[in-house]
Amino acid sequence: MSQYEARAERVDGLLAGQGLDLMLVTNLVNVRYLCGFSGTNGICLVGPQTRVFVTDFRYAERAGSGEVPDYDVVQGERDLLGDVARLAQERVRDGALRLGFEDDEISVSRHARLLSLLPEPVELVPAGGLVQRLRRAKDVEELARMRRAAALADDVYRWLIDEHGLAGHTERAVARALERRAEDSGADRVSFSPIVAAAANGALPHAEPEEVEIARGTLVVVDLGCLLDGYCSDCTRTFATGPLDSETLDAYELVRGAQAASVKAVRAGEQARTVDAAAREPIAAAGLAKQFGHGTGHGVGLEVHEAPRLAPSSDDVLEESNCVTIEPGVYLPGRFGVRIEDLVVVNPDGCDVMTSIARELITV
Repeated sequence: MSQYEARAERVDGLLAGQGLDLMLVTNLVNVRYLCGFSGTNGICLVGPQTRVFVTDFRYAERAGSGEVPDYDVVQGERDLLGDVARLAQERVRDGALRLGFEDDEISVSRHARLLSLLPEPVELVPAGGLVQRLRRAKDVEELARMRRAAALADDVYRWLIDEHGLAGHTERAVARALERRAEDSGADRVSFSPIVAAAANGALPHAEPEEVEIARGTLVVVDLGCLLDGYCSDCTRTFATGPLDSETLDAYELVRGAQAASVKAVRAGEQARTVDAAAREPIAAAGLAKQFGHGTGHGVGLEVHEAPRLAPSSDDVLEESNCVTIEPGVYLPGRFGVRIEDLVVVNPDGCDVMTSIARELITV
């Protein structure tokens, strides 16, 4: 059985539990997860005895010639909704059909149009999040792809440390160089625009690189991920560009310890908020609770930010084969920031860390 058929069968099982006959998948990330399609216009209809992929003229041959191996490929009109209505009508049994749809993704206007096209026996039922739920636990092939993406990012970091450097370059120049190096090393592209934030800019968790020269004797937050075969990686390191004062060094060691404590707390069955607390408590004890204002981590996979979420308000529970980041930070406005982030795979009794760059402070 292929990975795509195995995933579709898992959808079948969830549909039965929700009293649905069929699932309409319109989110393109979810479409790729279920059938392999990587283009910009396509939908899936999935249910018992139904594996149908619909796209338009631009992608029909590509899908039918191997990119979508386990589905019946149907060439439809550009907006695809009329084809959905026709296919749903063909599958009406016993006078009715309950069709789940991704209410967290489809626009109000497209929902209204779909309603106007569907025959009366077809009931549209909100089922958003169903495929995302399956995507949380990665299979063997997904984990292999993510490990390769993480290894590529590690290689880019090593190049930055050993060859390129930081001091004397502008933040923007370093960010662009990281993107080029990632692609030259074999990545499809970076999984998000790299963050390179020196000195006071490092106190902005999602800083955008500026045309400012990186000075010596400061901290630089570098956040980078690679995209390979559809899967993302995500890793942050904070580097020094020369000697630092004791307060700055203490802040770095505080974050390093908090990150290690949080990694140690990861295991299948653990509350996500408990893993978050393991990072948050030592930072709060140092009087810097207000300087750590984001969650400790998030899921990574086909998207660089996906479920589960590790934060004080999260109700998620970690499952085996989740891939999550552990990334506490401390941000002192106008001065500097520190963040250390690893990508880990959840195991029954702990986790495996995919990223391998040292967490001890490195001077570049």
